[in-house]
Amino acid sequence: MRVRVRDGAVAPAGSQAVSHAGSFASSAGRRLPGMDDAFYLPLGNDRWRATVHTAGPWDARFQHGGPPSALLARAIERCSAREDMLVARIAVDILGGIPVYDLELRSRVLRPGRSVELVEAALSADGRDVARAQAWRVLRTTQKTPPRQPSAQPLPAETTDGAPSGVDGWLDGYLSAVEWRFTAGAFGRPGSAAAWTRLRYPLVDGEPPSPLQRVLAVADSGNGISSELELADWHFINPELTVHLHREAIGEWVCLEAQTAISPGGVGLATSVLSDLDGPIGVGAQSLLVAQR
Repeated sequence: MRVRVRDGAVAPAGSQAVSHAGSFASSAGRRLPGMDDAFYLPLGNDRWRATVHTAGPWDARFQHGGPPSALLARAIERCSAREDMLVARIAVDILGGIPVYDLELRSRVLRPGRSVELVEAALSADGRDVARAQAWRVLRTTQKTPPRQPSAQPLPAETTDGAPSGVDGWLDGYLSAVEWRFTAGAFGRPGSAAAWTRLRYPLVDGEPPSPLQRVLAVADSGNGISSELELADWHFINPELTVHLHREAIGEWVCLEAQTAISPGGVGLATSVLSDLDGPIGVGAQSLLVAQR
């Protein structure tokens, strides 16, 4: 979860990226057809238009890290697709503020193989890379072993407890495009937290999100729900997200059990256990720049 635009990452005043991104936030009452239906609208030739559902909580001009991470994951899945392989690890590097506007997407296989492959994808805005991802695809195993991992936390009934709207100063957009059901902690409450999440919209218009896309769309929120310091006084900026998976998520719901560690003289590290209703599916981690506002 990006809670602040990196130094030097803001597009120049008057640039196309900023002016158009701002127009999305200001035109909530007069959205274009399809604007409410997905995080991204296809423009053709691997170009995508971000909708207001991608906007982060601190600046309506820039996206939360979840949707672009999921869009990169989609590109990796479709690049020389292999049904016999599973994305076992994906590392996303956020290179700057990602505008809520038009993006270009490209992908390639860096290291082909029969058993493992390394695939890369990149997002650019106005000719500048704003995010990159590399993923290892691994051949699916046929070996069966008894399950030894704990059961997932029960999915709570629908509630408004812990809703992001209760956090002063946070902007609407991505946070309302995801359904949140907390079993521990809450937005704006320091300490570890656990939340079940479900996307209210598809990642791209007219297409159901894949299990990998659903996970990446929310895995970047681990630091946002488990802050150890007051959000009003501190930034928690993650320039990267790394997710390891040992199986695909089943169903719409993905749970994050997140905690953040901050060491004096060091940096922050947010870690999340990722689960579906059947149990754990993997882990996520985010390195954090912790700085006073």
